[in-house]
Amino acid sequence: MQRKYPEEYYQFFKKFNEGEYYECHDLLEEIWMIDKQNKFLQGLLQVAVAIYHFQTGNISGSRLLFHSAYKYLQPYRPKYWDLDLEPVIAYIEKALTYLPEEKRITIEEVKKINFPIVKLHLDEGE
Repeated sequence: MQRKYPEEYYQFFKKFNEGEYYECHDLLEEIWMIDKQNKFLQGLLQVAVAIYHFQTGNISGSRLLFHSAYKYLQPYRPKYWDLDLEPVIAYIEKALTYLPEEKRITIEEVKKINFPIVKLHLDEGE
């Protein structure tokens, strides 16, 4: 069966939903390096990296990337490349409310925060 999108795009969703956010970066970066004008891919990549930064305690990096991802994904609403972006945008808005004011926190502090997660799903049926 011929797929509509590059294999790395599908692998991104698998890794994202498994919580492998660092690997997500590598997968989408391969596609994005070919098409740097694709802000949709850059936005998705930044969501994954924002979560990774949160997990490592880099709160300022996480906040910066969530805001940037939000901006990049806006023009692609409501749906692009078979991804419903409304839940992604809602997730970004929610995640930002969980980030503490500090620029950096310890891993122990990270573990105390009930940070939201989101699962991403393609809808290729439409």
